[in-house]
Amino acid sequence: MSGSDSNELSIDMVVDITTIGRRSGRARRIEIWCHLLDGQIILAASPGRRSWYANLAANPQVTLHLKHLGDISNADRQVTARPIVEEAERRDVFTRLRAQSTFRQGQGMDVESWVRGSKLAELVPVSA
Repeated sequence: MSGSDSNELSIDMVVDITTIGRRSGRARRIEIWCHLLDGQIILAASPGRRSWYANLAANPQVTLHLKHLGDISNADRQVTARPIVEEAERRDVFTRLRAQSTFRQGQGMDVESWVRGSKLAELVPVSA
């Protein structure tokens, strides 16, 4: 990600992502909460099933749509999703998210519940 992308993510954490439907093969675009955590782009969802997560697990090629502030244009970035499944890494990420994110703090985030039941993925920029 460029420096300006990182600056935008630290300000505007709502982004759109487009995944490819695991069964339909069609593009699926949704709005989602995103975190910039120590240089990593993280998607974290409340505990429960999530179609977007199932889609990116089946096809990790994702388009990240950055919403530019004060501008009507969107900037699209190709990324590869890396589902975070190892328990120790999940606990570390959720612990750091709880400490950093006022949004997550407002949700009363219980780290252990999130480790057990939440969807978590890192978006890694595709090199040009």
